[in-house]
Amino acid sequence: MVVEDEPDIYELLLAMFEIWGIEGVAFVDGEEAIAWIDETDKGTPSEIPELAVLDIRLPGNVSGPMVGERIRKSPVLNGMAVVLITAYKLTADEEKAVSEQAGADKILYKPLPKFNDLKTMLETAISERKAKTAKAASTTSATSVTSTTGT
Repeated sequence: MVVEDEPDIYELLLAMFEIWGIEGVAFVDGEEAIAWIDETDKGTPSEIPELAVLDIRLPGNVSGPMVGERIRKSPVLNGMAVVLITAYKLTADEEKAVSEQAGADKILYKPLPKFNDLKTMLETAISERKAKTAKAASTTSATSVTSTTGT
């Protein structure tokens, strides 16, 4: 999933996803992305994206961190890796705030890294998110077993 308003970056990310064999959906603003998430939550998607690359500053009223926040609340999509991208230098406090709001796994600055470096960074974000999701699921599962057995 790509949410990016700059056509060159939007096209580049989609082309890279295609080369890597990743199916992608893309949006130019946060409102479209939120609408897609809402629709996805209502139905049963055939394929759930593993990754969301979200520009922090988007046109309209919905920012990238707001899209990330909505992804984390989604019962269907909350296991996606969320990577925020921006051309604007953020302070450490700003990075922390947007990262926490979005539930982000990583923040990247534009210009984006070279192809292989970017691929490695995104693959790492995906694998780390899968590990976090699996750990959370096993903890929840263990808690459920404990509470139902009364031990």
